[in-house]
Parts: sequence; structure tokens; C-alpha cells
Amino acid sequence: MSRILIIEDNHDLAFGLRNNLEIEGYGVDVAADGASGLAQARRAAPDLIVLDLMLPGMDGYRVLRQLRDDGLSMPVLILTARGEEADKVLGFRLGADDYVTKPFGLLELLARVQALLRRGRPADSHAVERFGDVEVSFSTREVRRGGQLVALTPMEFDLLAALLRRRGAIVSRVELLTTVWGHASSVLTRTVDTHIGELRRKLEASPSAPKHILTVRKAGYRLVS
Repeated sequence: MSRILIIEDNHDLAFGLRNNLEIEGYGVDVAADGASGLAQARRAAPDLIVLDLMLPGMDGYRVLRQLRDDGLSMPVLILTARGEEADKVLGFRLGADDYVTKPFGLLELLARVQALLRRGRPADSHAVERFGDVEVSFSTREVRRGGQLVALTPMEFDLLAALLRRRGAIVSRVELLTTVWGHASSVLTRTVDTHIGELRRKLEASPSAPKHILTVRKAGYRLVS
């Protein structure tokens, strides 16, 4: 049974989320502030964290940064009323895997949770793929550029894997949302763009003029060697 940690100071919201996730068969723990949530994450290493940003004491950004600095790689879904693009970009850069703004639809949230908990399903789990000076190992979920290990979030790795499986072919944003995040909505395609930007920043020699992770105008993205 997958265990989920909710770090949320709104008692009613946390209670509702816990009930619905438990109905779906997950084990759920709740923390009402950032410091106790971070301590619980370190102690219990949950399979997924649902993290509010506006928390008393230690805000969600600081919690997320500390989690990643500690080497904890479990997926983190940010759940917050802060929906500005700059907030989302910062969250992704600190290591978030998905970002849901309040108010939200319960079915959509459950679909995203399910998608984040699905990991490591390449056709050949022992395959190693290469493009440029980048090497991707599916068995270890490690990415190296020029021989140096590159830290990708779980969602960034899954997005890269989806592009690699369709190497050279155009993959639409909606298809990537469905494949990687487990849902499809044109309203949310900016999520894909933000993650693509992070992949380019980490894997391209010149992120503003990429040679491998290419945009196909009005169609999507494709990966070339």
C-alpha cells in the first residue's frame, strides 16, 4: 500500500483529502505545518507528498528545498492557492513534480496522485538511451551529461523517457500530459512547457537554442540525437 503525507494547515481540507485518499486505498498521514511535515517525511519516507506552500513557520518552498537537499526523491505534488506562473516555475525548479491550484477537482487530483505513484514502466527496464552527450539509464533512472550525474525530478525523468520512446517523432503536449501526468487538459499544457524548459536547462549546452529537445510550433515537442 502506498503511503501519502499531506502537509496542509487547513484542517478541513486536510481531513477531506485524507478521507478520499484512504477510500482509494492509500495510507495517509497529515502534518499541519512545515517543520513537522519535514520531520515526518524524513522519518517515514512516504511514497508521495502533497504539499501546501503557505504554511505556518516553514513555508512549502523551504520544505521542498530541504527535502531535495536531503536527497529525498519521492514525488511532491504542490497544492496551493498561489497560481502565478512564477510560483509554479520556482516550485518545479526546487524539485516539485506537479502543481495543483486551489480550488481543484477531486477526480483530477486523484488522477495526478495515481500518475505520480506510477514509476519505472519502460518497455525495456535495462535499456540505456543516448543523445548528444547525454546518457539515460532506465534501470537506475539516472541521467548523465558528459559523464556527470544530472539531478532530475521523477516527473522530469518520466517526461524525458516519454520523448525518448518516441525519438524523432512529434509528441503533442496533450499526449505528454496523458502519458506522464495521467490526465489531459489543454488548460494545463503550460505544465509541460515548464518541465521542458527545465530539461533543456539541465541537458542542453544552450537551453535557449536547443539541439536535441525541440519545439515543433503548434504541434508539440520531439527529441533528436
